[in-house]
Amino acid sequence: MSERFVELDRDTPFLLPPSVQDWLPEGHLARFVVEIVERLDLREFVEAYAGRGSSAYHPAMMIGLLFYGYATGVYSSRKLERATYDSVAFRYLAANKHPDHDTIANFRKRFLKELSELFGEILSIAHEMGVLKLGKVSLDGTKVHANASKHKALSWEYACKIEEQLKAEVQELLRLAEEADGEDLPDGMSVPEELERRQERLAGIAEAKAKLEARAAERYAREKAEYDEKMAKREAKEKDSGKKPGGRKPEPPQEGPRPRDQVNLTDEDSRIMPVSGGGFEQCYNAHAAVDVETMLIVEQHVSQSTNDKGEVSAALDKLAEVSEVIGSAQALLADTGYFSSDNVEACIGKGIEPYIAVGRNAHYPPLSERMSEVAPVAKDAGPVDRMRHRLKSRKGREIYALRKSTIEPTFGIIKSVLGFRQFLLRGMANVSHEWTLVSLGWNLKRMHTLSGTLQAAV
Repeated sequence: MSERFVELDRDTPFLLPPSVQDWLPEGHLARFVVEIVERLDLREFVEAYAGRGSSAYHPAMMIGLLFYGYATGVYSSRKLERATYDSVAFRYLAANKHPDHDTIANFRKRFLKELSELFGEILSIAHEMGVLKLGKVSLDGTKVHANASKHKALSWEYACKIEEQLKAEVQELLRLAEEADGEDLPDGMSVPEELERRQERLAGIAEAKAKLEARAAERYAREKAEYDEKMAKREAKEKDSGKKPGGRKPEPPQEGPRPRDQVNLTDEDSRIMPVSGGGFEQCYNAHAAVDVETMLIVEQHVSQSTNDKGEVSAALDKLAEVSEVIGSAQALLADTGYFSSDNVEACIGKGIEPYIAVGRNAHYPPLSERMSEVAPVAKDAGPVDRMRHRLKSRKGREIYALRKSTIEPTFGIIKSVLGFRQFLLRGMANVSHEWTLVSLGWNLKRMHTLSGTLQAAV
């Protein structure tokens, strides 16, 4: 080969065994993940192995593989297995071992709950590293596709219609069975097989209807409690004022399933939800709250509701859980989908200043409006009016503007760059743990970036 080029030799074997430490540069994300895993308390994972049978891969290695996968957008067990051959970073994490996809999948399934519980411990490490000191948090939600098709959803109205049709067909098949000797059957038709097929479908529809009825009962109980509370307030107001309250009287809730109530036959916990860009898909509503200074996710949860108003209390509870580790949030930023007077009061009750939009703000307001300052708030103003005033002030507008530049980019990167647009698992519990792993992977990636910035500053 010409002396002008670096020698290229793929045939000569290494004279000494290569070291995995030589494979990656200092400061690589994979090295950072190994360092974080080494700081975690993994006794619960280690003690779960009885020590019988063939030797297992160490939990630290398996956790490192999964965490690095979630931090780089490699989620499926088959892709993780392939990466241990194709990717230098994954080879380093696996110490040049190659666990197969069944081993990876079984480890994740077996320790799914324990893996998600490491979320708070990693936040604690971020706090110890000096890259996280909780202040203002930005809350939002995004629809993530379920591992199910919307075409596998069955509505109450359609279930009743198909049930009647199948029952009629069963009666017809029974009639044909009785008259089989005197009446010719269509070629290839087996009455017992056709009966069995329809009875199986009827059993499936009955199970689906039972689930819809159970959901309807839960909804009725919830709506009845809300209705009773509203009526009690109206009666108290009428008694105090001696006048009939204005406005329309609340309608009492109706019992039983509604015609358009649906259950998905693949993942019954998922729901049909409107998605950005128009249309409806089988989804879960994934929520997260990020620290506005660091964009680290400090709270995450999954819901089945398209309406975000009921998610503030869940977010506040999760923030309270991590407050002992990373401190208490000072302010909560959220869009108008989270607004209600109850949510405002709930934030204040937790010692958190709410910045929840009460309506959509106009784009490109006049310069005079942007630079003006609002008049002082009335002394007897309630919590919602005080928040409205706060949002209209120049300082309040600057604080609320942080929401769009923190939580929305977080979801955008998770979905578009890391490619997490659909859950791999099914069922509310599994999906919740999976979203925690996604959030954990995002945090590791951010912590790596922030630690590099911190070292450069020093």
